[in-house]
Amino acid sequence: MRAANGFTLIEVMIALTILTIVLLGMASMTTRTVHVTTVSDREEAAIQLAQDKLDFVRSDPRYLELDSIYGGVETNFPTLPGVQRSTLMNRVTTANNDYTKVTVTITGPGLSQPVARSITVARP
Repeated sequence: MRAANGFTLIEVMIALTILTIVLLGMASMTTRTVHVTTVSDREEAAIQLAQDKLDFVRSDPRYLELDSIYGGVETNFPTLPGVQRSTLMNRVTTANNDYTKVTVTITGPGLSQPVARSITVARP
């Protein structure tokens, strides 16, 4: 008798099962990587948005008017739809000190948690 050339049906089924498992694992890993990258990009944009506001506040010489100029909520960001930037000014005045703590908080879709950045600005 002659030996048969080729694969048996069992060998083909095992190979296809292994191939399917590997491909599903790669697809799952790719999906997670895309999700993490998207969230990371959105968080990076939110951090930059908060930092931009803090830079404006820090560079403005009108200390007594900071709250009326920069305080409040903004929602119109064309590149980041649905994002909200809240700026909170907390002025502390004592006998020896006069400073303002500025906190900018970014919230919106695509962020795993709100992004907040703070600075303290002293009266000149």
